Amino acid sequence: MVRYGMAIDTKRCVGCHTCSVACKQANNLPHNVWWNRVLTKHGNAMDTASDQWPQGRFEFIPVACQHCENPACVKVCPVGATFRDEETGVVRQDYDKCIGCRMCMAACPYTGVRSFNWEEPTSYFDFSTGDDDVPSHQKHVVEKCTFCYQRLNKGEEPACMRMCPERARHWGDLDDPDSEVSKLIRSQEYMQLLTDRDTNPSVYYLV
Repeated sequence: MVRYGMAIDTKRCVGCHTCSVACKQANNLPHNVWWNRVLTKHGNAMDTASDQWPQGRFEFIPVACQHCENPACVKVCPVGATFRDEETGVVRQDYDKCIGCRMCMAACPYTGVRSFNWEEPTSYFDFSTGDDDVPSHQKHVVEKCTFCYQRLNKGEEPACMRMCPERARHWGDLDDPDSEVSKLIRSQEYMQLLTDRDTNPSVYYLV
């Protein structure tokens, strides 16, 4: 068993949104659905600077599902559609089981990392994109980042990790002290989101 996790170097992130686009393409995400967002720290909205000219500056925080070790979403799902895969540590969604109650969305402290398909999912194109083994998107179900589970099954890394042009993302087994991600969080200062919620996220932000 492994416990996959990611370390994101906030000093290297330039807010290019390549991770968001890579995720959308690889997972054939429906129109207007984004599992991976790049937020602007202290700005009033996405891609806005903190403070005012000439003191203004940009600081970016990429946010997706945090794949918590103690996920609040799993505890409230009445049908087991939201579950933590014990073999990988990835928090997953079973679309066929999901009844659309959205309890997981209400329980998750990380606002905006889940989306709900109110209508039949549609694409920008007349054809599917990305990985051919991505589960089909369905109406009236909750979706979120899966750490590209279809790629993990083949020994590959998530799309956002591979496509980051600034190499701000690092990936590996958090339970392996010799993995790159474990070495980074052991040797550098980092933060996790909403640590007071006792979820123990698997995403670390190097600061």
